[in-house]
Amino acid sequence: MTAAVEPVGTEPAVPVRNRWAGLAVLTASLLVVVMDMTILNVALPELSVELGAGALAQLWVVDAYALVLAGLLIPMSAVADRWGRRRMLLSGFAIFAVASTLALVVTSPGQLVALRAALGVGGAMVMPATLSLIRTLFPDPTERAYALGLWAATASVGAALGPVIGGALLQAFSWHAAFLVNVPVMVVAIVGGARLLPESRSARPGVLDPLGVTLSVVGMVATVYAVKHLARSGVDVEGVVALVVGAAALTAFVRRCLAQPRPMVALRLFANPVFRSGVFCALAASTAMMALLFTGSQWLQLVQGWSPLVAGVALVPLAVGGLVGSPFAPALAARVGARPVVVGGLVMLGLGSAAIALLPRPMPYVGLALAFGVVGLGTAALGVGSALIMGSAPVDDAGSAGAIEEISYELGGVLGVAVLGSLVGATYRHGLPADASPAAVDSVAGSVGTPWSAVAEAAFTDAFAVVGAVAAVVMLATAWAVWRMLPRELDLAELQH
Repeated sequence: MTAAVEPVGTEPAVPVRNRWAGLAVLTASLLVVVMDMTILNVALPELSVELGAGALAQLWVVDAYALVLAGLLIPMSAVADRWGRRRMLLSGFAIFAVASTLALVVTSPGQLVALRAALGVGGAMVMPATLSLIRTLFPDPTERAYALGLWAATASVGAALGPVIGGALLQAFSWHAAFLVNVPVMVVAIVGGARLLPESRSARPGVLDPLGVTLSVVGMVATVYAVKHLARSGVDVEGVVALVVGAAALTAFVRRCLAQPRPMVALRLFANPVFRSGVFCALAASTAMMALLFTGSQWLQLVQGWSPLVAGVALVPLAVGGLVGSPFAPALAARVGARPVVVGGLVMLGLGSAAIALLPRPMPYVGLALAFGVVGLGTAALGVGSALIMGSAPVDDAGSAGAIEEISYELGGVLGVAVLGSLVGATYRHGLPADASPAAVDSVAGSVGTPWSAVAEAAFTDAFAVVGAVAAVVMLATAWAVWRMLPRELDLAELQH
């Protein structure tokens, strides 16, 4: 075990035992926050019936969490730099636990939307604080790379296990269990975090600029909303206006930050090609992974006819690949260098995606499982990419680095589900005959029991393959860009202490 190194700034040295125990607290809480992004998809049909939620209400139930989370990542990170990152993290745990408990008294769709928004507030407090506290717990770059590898593996597992756990809970209990499962984990995380995690603040925090906060929140929320809306409804006035407002607000926010000596978020970090490479890696990998998970889950249920629980279990190879690859990636990077490992992971993720596109028809699950396993192994690049992001940022900018990384994952997830999800719809409709019934054109489920059932299933399989092909192109292009940006001899151990 590498000896402890005294961190720069206000962070105290942390005993080795407490470091890894503290990491266990952070990864367990991250698992819950990431699972909450996907677990509701399984419970949505049942809770919609019980609460009488129409199509619009269902959309807001799903989107409220992501919109609030995206909008508050930057402000919460800036407040944590001053107020204390551990204090922010524990407060986020508490909000998450209380909001999840309130699911017991929800009686209307509006109340459920408010509850999901509250969970988004808690998630925005937890996620960037998690990364910045890992930066504090592990000042040694080698140890930090291992810790971030485990963090990345946990994020991959959480995304894949959400539908599995949601399906199991739904079969045994009511939809309330999809929320209540968060409570015991968060209670344990509060106790463990208070005992094991050090307090951490920036010695040079950015200015809490009210106008900057407004611009960042409006910009992020409007942009995420616009992407989701345009993907669902096509180009219309509402979507275009939201996109223009979001782009204008974010542009003004960036200009304001660059003009300030101590901005709310340290955008100057993008001047470092190592930092940029890590952000590109996070954005592209999360885009491809969420698109494949979303489309794959639909294909397993709509084409294979499997239940949500069985479909969730069928996606586990992706999580297994992440668990196997992520912890070992830092050791490989120490032997051959960071650049080959990051680029190799992106290439592997691209090859796994390409394998999905090239599978024979009808698409065999065994081949899909192998492809998902390769994609999971490729996500090892996320842990090393995170080490590039957090390691290239000074300690005082750890909050900004964590917020930027989480925004990359959040935007990647939105782009993967919304943009590539809309590509699935377009490809599916293109594959149907002109005389297909409106119900079949609307969805594969609508084709069941009609003469177009087999054609619809084949069309959706082709759409899934197209997503794999596009994801492969995105990942291979990102691998080439990262190879060009990263220094040839980059060593994780030489990143900032």
